[in-house]
Amino acid sequence: MRRPRLALGSPLQILLLAGSFALAGYAGVRLLDGDWFGIVLWFVGAAILHDLVLAPLYGAADQAVLRGLERVDRRRWMPYVRVPAGLSLLLLLVWFPLITGRVADRYAVTTGLSTDGFPARWLLITAGLFGGSAVLLVLRRRRG
Repeated sequence: MRRPRLALGSPLQILLLAGSFALAGYAGVRLLDGDWFGIVLWFVGAAILHDLVLAPLYGAADQAVLRGLERVDRRRWMPYVRVPAGLSLLLLLVWFPLITGRVADRYAVTTGLSTDGFPARWLLITAGLFGGSAVLLVLRRRRG
């Protein structure tokens, strides 16, 4: 007769999970130590902005691309549009304050670096993502 296994797994997994929770709790306490209201406002604002503005926008863009690709097999083409667009939007969301220059002074004081190159770098990364996706699409279509 077999012994029932723990739902969480081995003791090592439980220890690692407890350690990661402790580290996340420590990071949260350190993060909220300074400007806690601004940080909470940013998190709530980001959630509201995503749910009320960004999700409908990229859903509409996805539907527009689907309508544009009606004559071809959509299942083959859509990952090559969705993946680079999603990664580009994720990078825009993460680096938005630096791309727009809203925190340029604070960033320069903290790091000693300028925020001048962030918009161009984001555009270059986005172009690289879509270019790489197009190259992959062409290579896979030739092979298949």
